[in-house]
Amino acid sequence: MATQQPADVQLESVTKAYGDVVAVDDLVLDVAAGEFFTMLGPSGSGKTTTLRLIAGFELPDEGRVLLQGADVTREPAYARDVNTVFQDYALFPHMTVEDNVAYGLKVKRVPRSERKRRSVEALELVRLGDLGKRKPSQLSGGQRQRVALARAIVNRPGVLLLDEPLGALDLKLRQDMQIELKRIQQEVGITFVYVTHDQEEALTMSDRLAVFHRGRVEQVGSPAEVYEHPETEFVAGFVGVSNVLERRLNGTPSRFTVRPEKIHILDEQAAATPGAHSETGRIRDVVYVGMVTRYAVELDGGGMLMVIRQNLETTSSEALEARGRRVRLAWRPEHTYVIDTGGEAEEQV
Repeated sequence: MATQQPADVQLESVTKAYGDVVAVDDLVLDVAAGEFFTMLGPSGSGKTTTLRLIAGFELPDEGRVLLQGADVTREPAYARDVNTVFQDYALFPHMTVEDNVAYGLKVKRVPRSERKRRSVEALELVRLGDLGKRKPSQLSGGQRQRVALARAIVNRPGVLLLDEPLGALDLKLRQDMQIELKRIQQEVGITFVYVTHDQEEALTMSDRLAVFHRGRVEQVGSPAEVYEHPETEFVAGFVGVSNVLERRLNGTPSRFTVRPEKIHILDEQAAATPGAHSETGRIRDVVYVGMVTRYAVELDGGGMLMVIRQNLETTSSEALEARGRRVRLAWRPEHTYVIDTGGEAEEQV
């Protein structure tokens, strides 16, 4: 009978406090081998502290940290089979790009010819093969981030930790680098543990993600699972845009969520599709943002719903003219998720 391969990263009831502030609270988490795993959450949610506990930059007050099944809880950072990529690149300005990438190999006394071969391979992987002789000051921000990534990968760590590495880049470059990071991870097959507060990054790159809140994990799952089936009100509101309403469903007072792109705007007198949930209201605000328009609709039954529509044939003036119009909103019952008092979400069908 084959034995199950241990997770590359395991956190067993890990707690870390700084004085009276509990940064990580009894955290249990597994990251599978070869996975792109993202820790997503707002500032102060505990995600960066968790990354530092995995790296060995911090030691837990309670619990255990395991890498490839081995307990490394009390091992120093240099003894762990991990590398970390930070937002500030931390490149040596006086060294060439190639020497920066090869530095870790030199420290490990890897022979010169092997250092040369592996550093060139790493630069090719991040598509900087022709820039090895330049200095970091001669590179753009995106190129410097690729050098930092190549330097981390060249050591062939078991786990690569990335602490908001794209935070200093502009939007277009950040979006391009999201795709590149995922490509690189798939090519090298190294387990990536990625920290970000950016929901789009998490949804774009991750095989799975964990949503952090106040030192705990609210939900773990694939991007589609977390987005489509939020288990708590915090997840529904933090991952993408969501609506939370209070209504009586099946005769019971409930709080439920529905995503704004799942809601259809109809004329007030129009009949909704049989079986759909519908409510009437008035459009109170309209925000035209190019590809889509956001409508804030005040409901007759109380509460407000945000609705997003693609501007397939709608001009900005047509969209803005909808302000004040009476409408009917409708959505399918399978897109409604009730959040009960225990924090779990339940699909209404």
